[in-house]
Amino acid sequence: MTTRERQISTTVLVIGTGGSGLRAAIEVAERGVDVLAVGKRHRDDAHTSLAAGGINAALGTMDPDDSWQQHAADTIKESYFLANPHTVEVVTRGAERGISDLERWGMDFAREDDGRISQRFFGAHTFRRTAFAGDYTGLEIQRTLVRRAEQLNVPILDGVYITRILVKDNVVFGAYGFDQSDGTRYLIHADAVILAAGGHTRIWRRTSSRRDENTGDAFRLAVDAGARLRDPELVQFHPSGIIEPENAAGTLISEAARGEGGILRNALGERFMSKYDPERMELSTRDRVALAAYTEIAEARGTQNGGVWLDVSHLPRETIMSRLPRVFQTMMELQMLDITTDPIEIAPTAHYSMGGVWVRPEDHGTDVDGLYAIGEASSGLHGANRLGGNSLIELLVYGRLVGQAAVAHASALDSQRRSPVAVAQARAEIDDLLAADGRENVRALQRGIRNMMTEYAGVVRSEDGLRTGLAELALIEERMNDVGIHPDIAGFQDLAHACDLKGSALAARATLEAALERRETRGCHNRSDFPETDPALQVNLVWSPAAGVTREEIPPVPAEIQALIRSVSSEGKLVE
Repeated sequence: MTTRERQISTTVLVIGTGGSGLRAAIEVAERGVDVLAVGKRHRDDAHTSLAAGGINAALGTMDPDDSWQQHAADTIKESYFLANPHTVEVVTRGAERGISDLERWGMDFAREDDGRISQRFFGAHTFRRTAFAGDYTGLEIQRTLVRRAEQLNVPILDGVYITRILVKDNVVFGAYGFDQSDGTRYLIHADAVILAAGGHTRIWRRTSSRRDENTGDAFRLAVDAGARLRDPELVQFHPSGIIEPENAAGTLISEAARGEGGILRNALGERFMSKYDPERMELSTRDRVALAAYTEIAEARGTQNGGVWLDVSHLPRETIMSRLPRVFQTMMELQMLDITTDPIEIAPTAHYSMGGVWVRPEDHGTDVDGLYAIGEASSGLHGANRLGGNSLIELLVYGRLVGQAAVAHASALDSQRRSPVAVAQARAEIDDLLAADGRENVRALQRGIRNMMTEYAGVVRSEDGLRTGLAELALIEERMNDVGIHPDIAGFQDLAHACDLKGSALAARATLEAALERRETRGCHNRSDFPETDPALQVNLVWSPAAGVTREEIPPVPAEIQALIRSVSSEGKLVE
């Protein structure tokens, strides 16, 4: 089989064409510098487009007393004090600029009658600071960024899978990959590389990520290049993912369903949140509601399918149709279920990677010179529980800053040193996979990882369970040496799945080992054998294959922010 290979040179390469990747590419292009964006999914179908709720910034359009300092305080408190205060300050200070950039590029925010951007409450926010566009905020942001990138003639390669970041002497010089349709190889030389390829929530059985996204490939690319991971064990489980049909398991039911008055009941008909958070009930935070639902299911009070019931049928039909139209449409399309009359069967689902690649707060640079990570691929902002609405603003703030940093790095290079050895290794990695004709099925091994992570590293973890998970993972890793890859007339998806499998295995190992080290319960991380929070573990856990898990101290919270940290009422607010 003849292998075609295209060679491309650019100044900045962006891997990932979701919100963070496109925002970075736009920044580079606006500075008149060559940039290329590459995505394994089509730019119009990025994960960012699924985000519904809103985007945070202390604009003060509804509550003039709001400030970036209060936004920072709310973020740090909600993170269970694992967020990096410097990262938090960068995001909350830069949030207003992020919103104004979207406005400048034509995004249609919801507005008050007098023209002000509307802002609403989300859980754990002191003030109304979440801007939105209906219940499709992420989709509108993605559309706006795609449109702006096209105006700037940013070249975008859709359907190209990056398999390796190319490095010589700890300095990046590009990346290698292949076209998923026809197998064409791509050797891309670049002075700086921005990694914006998502997180690792697809390594659980139920997840809000769609098939073949957030499989941990960003983590693998970074680690193979010489970077480290931070807090991979901190994964946010959304309380309400549907259970059926199997191919849509994990699809989210918006938390607006609870915010509008939805009630959670177990199989016995009991409104169980009264046992777990009697004050906030269904308006409690994600981590608490997910843990409550998990406990009910684990203690045999769940449904036959292993879920609980979310009921909005007591609400007026007009309320459901006007305030929860996407929920109504989703359930009608997927299950032919009329939520105005029947409850929804749900269970906790892996939703967001709060840890990720280790990066510096100021520019999201990694341990590798010229390599940057942003979005869900990165870490530092969310700690052990993400403040609702913060993920979308993070994309915009750091997309701009990382674009600037990548340009600065490229401009300061005396020359670009390349490594024929590194390129040969990248080529050989794909060649070896294509030559593989083993007995093991890639999809079956992926399923094995998802089942193992769900069983032993889900909402609740324990020492015995995590060690069992590591043992099972070792067996899967051994079986990965005997996979069979079979490209066919439909394309090279089998090769992409094999690369995803490598990323998932690495992400699973990092998650299990870090979860084992975090012997406490904090936010999203629940240890049944260590139910209390340990002050000594108010640290970040940093993982690499060579060093394993090490502890990293978190800088102190500035006094002006510390003074604003307080308990926040949930009355009248949507949850996260």
